[in-house]
Amino acid sequence: MDKTEDSGALRRAPSQKRSQERVERMLQAATALIEENGSDAMRMGEVAERAGVSIGSLYQYFPDKAAIVRTLAERYNAEGRTCISDGLAGVRDMDGLLQAFGALIDTYYGIFLVEPVMRDIWSGTQADKALRDIDLRDSRANGALLAEAWQRVAPAAEGEAIERKAFLVMSLGEATMRLAISVERAEGDALVADYKAMALREIGASG
Repeated sequence: MDKTEDSGALRRAPSQKRSQERVERMLQAATALIEENGSDAMRMGEVAERAGVSIGSLYQYFPDKAAIVRTLAERYNAEGRTCISDGLAGVRDMDGLLQAFGALIDTYYGIFLVEPVMRDIWSGTQADKALRDIDLRDSRANGALLAEAWQRVAPAAEGEAIERKAFLVMSLGEATMRLAISVERAEGDALVADYKAMALREIGASG
Protein backbone atom coordinates (compact mmCIF):
# COMPACT_ATOMS: atom_id res chain seq x y z
CA MET A 1 0.00 0.00 0.00
CA ASP A 2 1.22 3.47 -0.83
CA LYS A 3 2.03 5.48 2.28
CA THR A 4 -0.59 8.06 1.42
CA GLU A 5 -3.44 5.65 0.78
CA ASP A 6 -4.40 4.96 4.39
CA SER A 7 -4.18 8.54 5.59
CA GLY A 8 -7.43 9.87 7.06
CA ALA A 9 -6.30 13.41 6.29
CA LEU A 10 -6.65 12.87 2.54
CA ARG A 11 -9.90 14.01 0.96
CA ARG A 12 -9.80 10.94 -1.27
CA ALA A 13 -7.28 8.14 -1.61
CA PRO A 14 -5.30 7.98 -4.87
CA SER A 15 -6.00 4.64 -6.52
CA GLN A 16 -4.02 4.88 -9.76
CA LYS A 17 -0.24 4.99 -9.96
CA ARG A 18 -0.29 8.40 -11.64
CA SER A 19 -2.52 9.77 -8.89
CA GLN A 20 -0.29 8.30 -6.20
CA GLU A 21 2.75 9.89 -7.82
CA ARG A 22 0.93 13.23 -8.03
CA VAL A 23 0.03 13.13 -4.33
CA GLU A 24 3.60 12.18 -3.51
CA ARG A 25 4.85 15.25 -5.41
CA MET A 26 2.41 17.40 -3.45
CA LEU A 27 3.69 16.06 -0.14
CA GLN A 28 7.31 16.47 -1.21
CA ALA A 29 6.60 20.05 -2.24
CA ALA A 30 4.90 20.77 1.08
CA THR A 31 7.80 19.21 2.96
CA ALA A 32 10.29 21.44 1.14
CA LEU A 33 8.22 24.56 1.85
CA ILE A 34 7.89 23.70 5.53
CA GLU A 35 11.64 23.11 5.73
CA GLU A 36 12.24 26.55 4.24
CA ASN A 37 9.75 28.73 6.10
CA GLY A 38 7.53 26.62 8.37
CA SER A 39 3.95 25.45 7.93
CA ASP A 40 2.43 28.76 9.01
CA ALA A 41 3.93 30.45 5.95
CA MET A 42 3.04 27.65 3.54
CA ARG A 43 0.30 28.46 1.02
CA MET A 44 -1.73 26.00 -1.04
CA GLY A 45 -0.86 27.85 -4.24
CA GLU A 46 2.84 27.47 -3.49
CA VAL A 47 2.42 23.74 -2.91
CA ALA A 48 0.61 23.31 -6.22
CA GLU A 49 3.17 25.38 -8.12
CA ARG A 50 6.16 23.54 -6.68
CA ALA A 51 4.51 20.15 -7.24
CA GLY A 52 3.72 21.05 -10.85
CA VAL A 53 -0.03 20.49 -10.47
CA SER A 54 -3.07 22.73 -10.73
CA ILE A 55 -4.58 24.20 -7.57
CA GLY A 56 -7.76 22.27 -8.39
CA SER A 57 -5.84 19.01 -8.48
CA LEU A 58 -4.31 19.80 -5.07
CA TYR A 59 -7.74 20.51 -3.57
CA GLN A 60 -9.02 17.20 -4.92
CA TYR A 61 -6.85 15.49 -2.33
CA PHE A 62 -6.27 18.09 0.39
CA PRO A 63 -9.06 20.49 1.44
CA ASP A 64 -6.59 22.82 3.18
CA LYS A 65 -2.99 22.99 4.34
CA ALA A 66 -3.94 21.52 7.72
CA ALA A 67 -4.84 18.31 5.91
CA ILE A 68 -1.39 18.25 4.32
CA VAL A 69 0.28 18.72 7.71
CA ARG A 70 -1.87 15.96 9.24
CA THR A 71 -0.97 13.61 6.39
CA LEU A 72 2.72 14.29 6.96
CA ALA A 73 2.24 13.75 10.71
CA GLU A 74 0.58 10.39 10.11
CA ARG A 75 3.39 9.40 7.77
CA TYR A 76 6.10 10.27 10.28
CA ASN A 77 4.18 8.46 13.02
CA ALA A 78 3.86 5.33 10.90
CA GLU A 79 7.59 5.37 10.20
CA GLY A 80 8.22 5.86 13.91
CA ARG A 81 6.06 2.86 14.86
CA THR A 82 7.98 0.71 12.39
CA CYS A 83 11.25 1.89 13.94
CA ILE A 84 10.00 1.06 17.45
CA SER A 85 8.63 -2.31 16.39
CA ASP A 86 11.90 -3.25 14.70
CA GLY A 87 13.96 -1.97 17.63
CA LEU A 88 12.04 -4.03 20.19
CA ALA A 89 11.44 -7.15 18.10
CA GLY A 90 14.57 -8.98 19.21
CA VAL A 91 14.23 -8.21 22.92
CA ARG A 92 14.38 -11.37 25.03
CA ASP A 93 15.40 -10.18 28.51
CA MET A 94 15.29 -7.06 30.68
CA ASP A 95 18.85 -5.99 29.86
CA GLY A 96 18.01 -6.26 26.18
CA LEU A 97 14.86 -4.18 26.63
CA LEU A 98 16.69 -1.45 28.52
CA GLN A 99 19.43 -1.30 25.90
CA ALA A 100 16.98 -1.30 22.98
CA PHE A 101 14.65 1.31 24.45
CA GLY A 102 17.55 3.55 25.45
CA ALA A 103 18.85 3.38 21.89
CA LEU A 104 15.39 4.28 20.54
CA ILE A 105 15.28 7.39 22.73
CA ASP A 106 18.67 8.48 21.39
CA THR A 107 17.58 7.79 17.81
CA TYR A 108 14.36 9.76 18.14
CA TYR A 109 16.08 12.75 19.68
CA GLY A 110 18.66 12.73 16.92
CA ILE A 111 15.94 12.67 14.27
CA PHE A 112 14.09 15.60 15.79
CA LEU A 113 17.27 17.65 15.99
CA VAL A 114 17.86 17.37 12.25
CA GLU A 115 14.32 17.09 10.85
CA PRO A 116 12.66 20.54 10.60
CA VAL A 117 9.32 19.21 9.34
CA MET A 118 8.86 16.94 12.35
CA ARG A 119 9.76 19.82 14.67
CA ASP A 120 7.26 22.06 12.92
CA ILE A 121 4.47 19.51 13.16
CA TRP A 122 5.13 18.82 16.83
CA SER A 123 5.30 22.50 17.70
CA GLY A 124 1.83 22.97 16.22
CA THR A 125 0.24 19.93 17.83
CA GLN A 126 -1.27 21.70 20.84
CA ALA A 127 -3.01 24.28 18.64
CA ASP A 128 -4.67 21.74 16.35
CA LYS A 129 -7.18 19.26 17.82
CA ALA A 130 -6.84 16.92 14.87
CA LEU A 131 -3.08 16.81 15.37
CA ARG A 132 -3.59 16.22 19.10
CA ASP A 133 -5.85 13.29 18.28
CA ILE A 134 -3.24 11.88 15.90
CA ASP A 135 -0.60 12.37 18.60
CA LEU A 136 -2.72 10.55 21.20
CA ARG A 137 -3.39 7.60 18.89
CA ASP A 138 0.31 7.40 18.13
CA SER A 139 1.21 7.43 21.84
CA ARG A 140 -1.21 4.56 22.49
CA ALA A 141 0.12 2.54 19.55
CA ASN A 142 3.73 3.11 20.59
CA GLY A 143 2.83 2.30 24.20
CA ALA A 144 1.33 -1.00 23.06
CA LEU A 145 4.58 -1.88 21.28
CA LEU A 146 6.60 -1.12 24.40
CA ALA A 147 4.13 -3.00 26.64
CA GLU A 148 4.38 -6.09 24.44
CA ALA A 149 8.17 -6.20 24.78
CA TRP A 150 7.99 -5.26 28.47
CA GLN A 151 5.57 -8.07 29.31
CA ARG A 152 7.70 -10.48 27.29
CA VAL A 153 10.70 -9.92 29.56
CA ALA A 154 8.73 -9.45 32.80
CA PRO A 155 5.94 -12.06 32.57
CA ALA A 156 5.27 -11.95 36.32
CA ALA A 157 4.35 -8.25 36.22
CA GLU A 158 0.67 -7.26 36.17
CA GLY A 159 -0.34 -6.79 32.54
CA GLU A 160 -2.72 -3.88 32.93
CA ALA A 161 -0.20 -1.92 34.97
CA ILE A 162 2.51 -2.53 32.36
CA GLU A 163 0.20 -1.32 29.57
CA ARG A 164 -0.64 1.83 31.52
CA LYS A 165 2.99 2.55 32.38
CA ALA A 166 4.14 1.92 28.82
CA PHE A 167 1.54 4.39 27.51
CA LEU A 168 2.73 6.94 30.08
CA VAL A 169 6.41 6.37 29.26
CA MET A 170 5.76 6.94 25.56
CA SER A 171 3.56 9.99 26.16
CA LEU A 172 6.15 11.55 28.46
CA GLY A 173 8.84 10.77 25.93
CA GLU A 174 7.02 12.67 23.21
CA ALA A 175 6.43 15.59 25.56
CA THR A 176 10.12 15.55 26.51
CA MET A 177 11.20 15.66 22.86
CA ARG A 178 8.84 18.53 22.18
CA LEU A 179 10.26 20.43 25.15
CA ALA A 180 13.87 19.57 24.33
CA ILE A 181 13.72 21.01 20.82
CA SER A 182 12.13 24.20 22.17
CA VAL A 183 15.05 25.17 24.43
CA GLU A 184 18.79 25.64 24.02
CA ARG A 185 20.63 22.52 22.88
CA ALA A 186 22.53 21.94 26.13
CA GLU A 187 19.35 22.10 28.19
CA GLY A 188 17.53 19.91 25.68
CA ASP A 189 20.27 17.29 25.87
CA ALA A 190 20.02 17.28 29.67
CA LEU A 191 16.22 16.96 29.60
CA VAL A 192 16.37 13.97 27.27
CA ALA A 193 19.09 12.36 29.40
CA ASP A 194 16.95 12.84 32.53
CA TYR A 195 13.88 11.37 30.81
CA LYS A 196 15.93 8.42 29.57
CA ALA A 197 17.23 7.69 33.07
CA MET A 198 13.73 7.89 34.61
CA ALA A 199 12.12 5.74 31.90
CA LEU A 200 14.78 3.03 32.09
CA ARG A 201 14.63 3.04 35.89
CA GLU A 202 10.85 2.53 35.82
CA ILE A 203 11.05 -0.23 33.25
CA GLY A 204 13.93 -1.97 35.01
CA ALA A 205 12.14 -1.90 38.38
CA SER A 206 9.69 -4.52 37.15
CA GLY A 207 12.39 -6.96 36.08
